[in-house]
Amino acid sequence: MVMDINEIREYLPHRYPFLLIDRVTELTTGESIVGFKNVSINEPFFNGHFPEHPIMPGVLIIEALAQAAGILGFKTVNKLPRDGYIYYLVGSDNVRFKRPVLPGDRLRLEARMIKARRGIWKFACRAHVDDELVCEADIICAERKVA
Repeated sequence: MVMDINEIREYLPHRYPFLLIDRVTELTTGESIVGFKNVSINEPFFNGHFPEHPIMPGVLIIEALAQAAGILGFKTVNKLPRDGYIYYLVGSDNVRFKRPVLPGDRLRLEARMIKARRGIWKFACRAHVDDELVCEADIICAERKVA
């Protein structure tokens, strides 16, 4: 399954400058997702992180992985943000950064569902540039109905 940016916007409530997934190339409902973030020098965070040596902040790599996991969760339960649902990032375990992500990199975002119970989801996530691992983490999200 492939999702372009228009379909991604249906499954994530995020918008510029915080929508961190450009395309989904693989998605198996209830199992896994692969998406991409094209990292450009025009990203607003590079103005301050760091002007003379721009690197993507690690917390934003984690956020991009959580957004991929959120799409997988929404697709799995067949719900949408416009129906009044949201996935909150509620935790991350075993986070490791292996190398910086730089302007011009294409960040491959992978999330695999580990378990889901009573609206709490746990995903094993990895981010790569080319074939090089840049980050791995277990990400926990909570599905909530918003008023």
